[in-house]
Amino acid sequence: MIARLQAVPALLPLYLPYFISSAATAMLIPVLPLYAADFNVLYGLIGLVIAAEAIGTLLGDVPAGLLLRRFSTRQVIALGLSGLALLTAALSVAATIEIVILCRLGAGFFRALYSVAHHHYLTTEISPDWRGRAIAIYGGVYRLGGFVGPALGGVLALAIGLRPVFVLFALLVGLSLLLVLACMGDTRHSAGYATPRPERRSLWSLLLAYRYILVVGGAGQIFAQMIRGGRSTLLPLYGADVLGLDVGTIGAIVSAGAALDVLMVYFAGLTMDRLGRKYAIVPCFAIQAAGMLLLPLAHTAGGLLLVALILGFGNGLGSGTMMTLGSDVAPPAERGEFLGVWRLIGDIGFSGGPIIVGAVADALVLPAAALAMSGAGLASVLIFGLFVPETLRPRKKHEA
Repeated sequence: MIARLQAVPALLPLYLPYFISSAATAMLIPVLPLYAADFNVLYGLIGLVIAAEAIGTLLGDVPAGLLLRRFSTRQVIALGLSGLALLTAALSVAATIEIVILCRLGAGFFRALYSVAHHHYLTTEISPDWRGRAIAIYGGVYRLGGFVGPALGGVLALAIGLRPVFVLFALLVGLSLLLVLACMGDTRHSAGYATPRPERRSLWSLLLAYRYILVVGGAGQIFAQMIRGGRSTLLPLYGADVLGLDVGTIGAIVSAGAALDVLMVYFAGLTMDRLGRKYAIVPCFAIQAAGMLLLPLAHTAGGLLLVALILGFGNGLGSGTMMTLGSDVAPPAERGEFLGVWRLIGDIGFSGGPIIVGAVADALVLPAAALAMSGAGLASVLIFGLFVPETLRPRKKHEA
């Protein structure tokens, strides 16, 4: 009960701002491709506009961790939200596709700052007894924002046009920033960041000291995020190109899987906190691997719906697992640096999933890409099941 009371005030400054920023981000999903197409450029450049933010995030993960050496979590979150809002608002007046791509790269860099700082805040402020639930709910907030945002973006784009949506995005992110500044205390002192600590290791020394978990656990995380990233690409493509379904039917199927994903969030956190992190991680990716194996057997909309529900159930069961594992193993004196590297590894896997799906599908067929994603899920299960130790302390397993 004490842990519960201690957790609540620490979470209030985080969940509502994160929901607003997540919904605002998802709001751009239906807008960006059409906006980029208005520049009359090739599909390759449109794809680069969509991918540029992810590339910028990869570039920002490690610098974000290093910034947390010198500045408080609140300050880094504020910097990230400010840069994200300003560079996205700039799209409303961008005159060339080159400027658009640069703005998207910069927005991704600043998104990394607040993402890593959010992770650091959860790691620092939440008791390990509640960490699994707190981070799982954090993942659920992201999923909920992703569920609401696209429909909102489509309606707004129809009502006011494409470019004004970017200004509304900036206003929503600005609201998130105001909530952070109003509600989040300066965590630098409580986390040991009052002054620079000369005894801290260099980033390279930190990597060497934690090379086992970063290499082995990182490999597992890459495969895990790969199947997650591949899922969002495979289901729509399979529904359209193999089954010949219309976009409305595909959207309903994907939404059904997403809804089940959200419903599993708290159960995922409870499993991590009461039984152990691996009790959520291993079933999560085993179920998703099974779902990918079943995808080539789906010959109707009902079959695709069943696969989407299996994948949604599995993914929801693993809500927050990779973040929780990173929080558990991060060294207290160098949390920011470690979490920046840990998130970089995960972002590489998540970005690589769709790329691998496309490459395998081009070389072979879409069902072969599903089998490749299933293999990634099984590899993750084996790595986490056999080679990564349980990080929930045994004496805490049955508390909370």
